[in-house]
Amino acid sequence: MSRRCPFSRLAVRRAPFLAAVLAMLGGCRDLSGFSTVPNDRYEGVVVDADFVRVGVDVGTSLCLTLDADRLQDAPGAISTSDGRFHAVPLRPIPQIWHDPLSTLSFGEGRLKNLMYMATATMRFADNQSDDTLAVVSLMQSGGVEVRLIRGAPSTASADASSMAAPPVIVFAVFPLSRRTGPCSY
Repeated sequence: MSRRCPFSRLAVRRAPFLAAVLAMLGGCRDLSGFSTVPNDRYEGVVVDADFVRVGVDVGTSLCLTLDADRLQDAPGAISTSDGRFHAVPLRPIPQIWHDPLSTLSFGEGRLKNLMYMATATMRFADNQSDDTLAVVSLMQSGGVEVRLIRGAPSTASADASSMAAPPVIVFAVFPLSRRTGPCSY
């Protein structure tokens, strides 16, 4: 007759709970080092490649202020050198924090990817919504990437039946590095 270790049964019953706790701890990272408050910013020029840039002129810079302690309610603001955005608050989407999108992971070297909405200061020519999706990636290198996304090409059938102006499409990638001082634009 074999004897069972009393701890083995306890360990087997608790294994799923322990695995979940360890996974949560592994997913929690201290992001406070990304904060720019009170006197820093992240800044950089748009990637100059037509296959990832539309609706933003070559040489356009983006400036980001970020409060990593307020990512879910008041994370910061963006400004662009072309005047499209000027100290525009990043608006959190509350439901995302309770959805699998909050765990979005793409590419290497990203600690956390965050999604916000930002309303352009300068209206878009199509007279549609001025809201733009901002995907903010906190990088392992200490930098930040911001992707601005707005609109999509219309389908051929929609173009033929509509007299409305085609949507202004924006897709731009901005690799940013930390700088001292406030945004200058």
